[in-house]
Amino acid sequence: MEFLNQLFKDFSSLAWGLPLLILLIGGGLYLLIRSRFLPFRYLGHAISVLRGKYDDPTDPGQISHFQALTTALSATVGMGNIAGVAVAISIGGPGAVFWLWMSAVIGMSTKFFTSTLAILYRGKDSAGELQGGPMYFITEGLGKSWKPLAIFFSFSGLIGALPVFNVNQLTQALNDILLIPNGVEVSLTSNLIIGIVLVCITALVILGGIKRIGNVASRLVPSMVVLYFILIIIILVAHSDVLFFYLKLIFTDAFTANYYPKNDTFLGGVLGALILLGIKRGAFSNEAGIGTAPMAHGAAKTDEPIREGLVAMLGPAIDTLVVCTLTALAILVTGVWETTSDNGVSLTASAFGNVMPIYGKYALLVCIVVFSMSSLFSYSYYGTKCMSFLFGADKKHYYNYFYVLSILLGATTSLSMMINLIDGVFALMAIPTMTATIILAPRVVKELKAYTIRLKESKIKKIK
Repeated sequence: MEFLNQLFKDFSSLAWGLPLLILLIGGGLYLLIRSRFLPFRYLGHAISVLRGKYDDPTDPGQISHFQALTTALSATVGMGNIAGVAVAISIGGPGAVFWLWMSAVIGMSTKFFTSTLAILYRGKDSAGELQGGPMYFITEGLGKSWKPLAIFFSFSGLIGALPVFNVNQLTQALNDILLIPNGVEVSLTSNLIIGIVLVCITALVILGGIKRIGNVASRLVPSMVVLYFILIIIILVAHSDVLFFYLKLIFTDAFTANYYPKNDTFLGGVLGALILLGIKRGAFSNEAGIGTAPMAHGAAKTDEPIREGLVAMLGPAIDTLVVCTLTALAILVTGVWETTSDNGVSLTASAFGNVMPIYGKYALLVCIVVFSMSSLFSYSYYGTKCMSFLFGADKKHYYNYFYVLSILLGATTSLSMMINLIDGVFALMAIPTMTATIILAPRVVKELKAYTIRLKESKIKKIK
């Protein structure tokens, strides 16, 4: 058992290692250059599309542009934004935040391409319903001979979408912030109660399918981002005297790595290690190139693939440039990253407790619970999509039974072996996603040019 535990731990580290980052970041840079930064010139148009200015209820699909984005965001905005950023700063200092931003910019380009392809090459499942996602744009865009790559993605998705890690971290946060400080004994029974509550809430949402998930996400995601924003603003106002100092330090330390451990010589130098740290945390947070978001965006009601790509591009901006930056600034201005030995979510909790001693940690806990719960809804949908592709649409509901069972397992056991397996397999989803996206990139560029011409000639009429 100890051997297997170490084996899966090494597998997870390897899966999220340098080769994957080269594929995600290198591939993203290629896509950014290939499009000549054109999508970024249409950010205003993307916001108009998101607001429903171009919605047409007769278009094919199941959910609106806004619901598609919030469904995708509900999966990515989670513990990575709270604990992951804290880990990056505690290891690499303020400079890690700058490289996290760079990862977001590259991720925006990747999300644009993958989600455009999700609409451009939608396919039909065994029930004849229109579906989108990497497995479909691989088979529809590259041809049936590439189906093994789509099967590899779907099998990886079946395991990678299981919520064991997310539930495990949420249970730990509830125990550390709420139960233990208030004298409640943490036991198998208390963890089981948490698991049952999570199962009931999750089942209520996911059994309604993508439409119910989209409806819940469209209300939950904006609310949780606004709440988190307000809480961070309170912290920044309390420490406004040092805010600009740390903003400047993010940029200067990004190229000097003054706060990175000097004994770290990975990649031939401290700066290289710092860049890798920031980019890795950004990629882990926004999931650009993994292939999850295109499954949500592939369900959008539209007959214009570029529109959905532009909306999807806003995801990493909100997830990493906004939410992760808020976390980073709270940790930096309060000084807890230098004055405490806390790490992960505990470091973020210390920052909240610094300014709001009585209710700060509880306010953060509310955000953590909402962030984590919303992730549970979206990942169940991703798993059922993979199940449907592999075994038929009539079998996809069976995945939800395994899904809710894994919630109970995640809440009641540590299962580090299973967590490492799921974490590693999740990373493997990027291989087929990025391979197909890079090959099909010229078709997206061609579609983008045609769309911009139609837009300029005002041939695309606003519905509203």
